[in-house]
Amino acid sequence: MANHYLHVPARGWGHIFFNMFALFSFGPIVEYAIGSKKFFNLYFLCGIGAILFQIAVQAIEVHGITGSFTIAHPSLQSSYAEYGENAEKLIDIYATPIVGASGAIFGLLIAFGMLFPNLELMILFIPVPIKAKYIIPVYVVIELFLGVKQFSGDSVAHFAHLGGALIGFLLVKIWRLQRPNNFY
Repeated sequence: MANHYLHVPARGWGHIFFNMFALFSFGPIVEYAIGSKKFFNLYFLCGIGAILFQIAVQAIEVHGITGSFTIAHPSLQSSYAEYGENAEKLIDIYATPIVGASGAIFGLLIAFGMLFPNLELMILFIPVPIKAKYIIPVYVVIELFLGVKQFSGDSVAHFAHLGGALIGFLLVKIWRLQRPNNFY
């Protein structure tokens, strides 16, 4: 769970700023709707689910390259030589830590969208308000596209975002959370 509190400053402070801005913007309203204890559980379970989902996707990627779910001695540079052009991808998988709160934030966004689907949001650079039930699924589809496409130089764990979103969706359904009647 320590990964929730870590970020890599070399990648820029923007990522952590927007994570915390989303937590500040959507967190209180979801916490008010479901209560502090469930909110705490939602946030941390989404973060844990995000990490596990990302690890599973990386294991599948490693299996696709090597034929097994891990390589012998990933700390030794010589272990990657036999994989040729795929060596760089393996090094990225093994050498890049999975850090950040983005998966938990995505779970929170999904919960927000499910609890308050008709709440209108003003999105940066879009001059009209958009309902949560429209913009949040678009954001999830963009993450799916970016995760599948895997642009070079993109070190964002897009499948961790999707894992957090999936856990958030499942928890709202399992807990049978509904939007409060006294709220817009």
